[in-house]
Amino acid sequence: MSGQVMPCGPQEIGSLFLFEKLTPQQLGRLCSEGRVERFEAGPVYTEGEPATCFFVMIEGTVVLSRRVGGDDVEVTRTSQPGVYSGAMQAYIGDRVRQVYNNSMRVTEQTRFFVLPADTFAAIMQEWFPMAVHLLEGLFFGSKSTQRAIGQRERLLALGSLSAGLTHELNNPAAAAVRATATLRERVAKMRHKLGVISAGPYPREALANLIEVQERTAELVAKAPTLSPLEAADREDALTDWLDDHGIPDGWRLAPTFVQAGLDLDWLDQVAADVDPEILPGAIGWLNYTVETELLMDEIDDSTTRISHLVDAAKQYSQLDRAPYQNADVHELLDSTLLMLSGKIGSRIEVVKDYDRTLPKVPAYPAELNQVWTNLIDNAVHAINSTGGEGTLTVRTALDHDRLLVEFRDTGPGVPQEIRGRIFDPFFTTKPVGEGTGLGLDISWRIVVNKHHGTLQVESEPGDTRFQVLLPLTATDDDTPEEPA
Repeated sequence: MSGQVMPCGPQEIGSLFLFEKLTPQQLGRLCSEGRVERFEAGPVYTEGEPATCFFVMIEGTVVLSRRVGGDDVEVTRTSQPGVYSGAMQAYIGDRVRQVYNNSMRVTEQTRFFVLPADTFAAIMQEWFPMAVHLLEGLFFGSKSTQRAIGQRERLLALGSLSAGLTHELNNPAAAAVRATATLRERVAKMRHKLGVISAGPYPREALANLIEVQERTAELVAKAPTLSPLEAADREDALTDWLDDHGIPDGWRLAPTFVQAGLDLDWLDQVAADVDPEILPGAIGWLNYTVETELLMDEIDDSTTRISHLVDAAKQYSQLDRAPYQNADVHELLDSTLLMLSGKIGSRIEVVKDYDRTLPKVPAYPAELNQVWTNLIDNAVHAINSTGGEGTLTVRTALDHDRLLVEFRDTGPGVPQEIRGRIFDPFFTTKPVGEGTGLGLDISWRIVVNKHHGTLQVESEPGDTRFQVLLPLTATDDDTPEEPA
């Protein structure tokens, strides 16, 4: 938007705090190369447009805002003469993309001293060469520091996740190793028992019946029902009595294995009917080894399936084999992150998933959204642990008008009102020294807001803190893959 060009008075602009130390010759040059413009109420420039001018307000009221998702959020409103905005990094030149990093509008008739960006850059370089070097160092140094510490934040998170994943993988792996060793022992005993039976004076038909009973037993084990502790105890007693009545030694030891496998009195009666009485004790012992091997193979299958599931979750979390920008199912991302963090969450924190599974996929950078989930879950766990370590973490998804909501709710102490406006600032943290860099929420905010054009906000009171991520359901025109935030 263009304003009405007006006369530029060196004395008037020299009264502004930015220019009050300049010489009359310098003020004269500013007036000759710059201009005074009067704007009526309305927009002056828009965030993201090429930064062509440096603005210093002489009189009026100015409002600065930033785009958050589809909304413009007001960040500054002032009537203080001398406030400035616009092409403030023009002195750096084309080493930085020169665009307006906010939007400016005026709420009443307002006059500005306006300096073209290239003139502003030339004057800065000519009049303040040492200051320009210092400012360049501060600008690029800050960027480098932020990138380095952001990388450190990611490495800290990766280390925590690696420790949790190692812990989670260790349990099923150790179970599989134990089960394999026991299985080898049971198979050896089963071969021995079969050798004893086959060496006995039993007709071929009796042995064939025994093999058939073994096959049926294996099928029953695969379909074993889940019993309550009381039901299992009652069935063990009944099976022990049956085994004792039929002269089977150590019936009390065999009964729990049969019950675990889902076998009952009907099965024992059928075995007794199909097997000759003289072979029954040996047959029961041999079938016990059969049942044990089936149960052990089930345990190995469960353990290796769990390991495979964890590896898949790690791949889903890291997105190593996925495109960086894609339509993503947030529930898959949330589940993989929760699984990766399960060791850190622990057993004392209840995790409730309140998902709306009808929600569509959203255009996103999945690996970076996983980083957001990690930071928000980590903060929630830290909050709950600060009050004794017991509580509830609720992860909810829902449709919020034309955006997808992902909400992390914890029962921790809450975020005090006096710091609520600072929690997204870089390096601000409430964690003890050495436990946080203060960049988790800053990185999360930049990923959600800058890269996904979404919103990250917090609502909090003691016992009920909710971090809410709102993501657009559709891609915007300027959504293109870019470097990580």
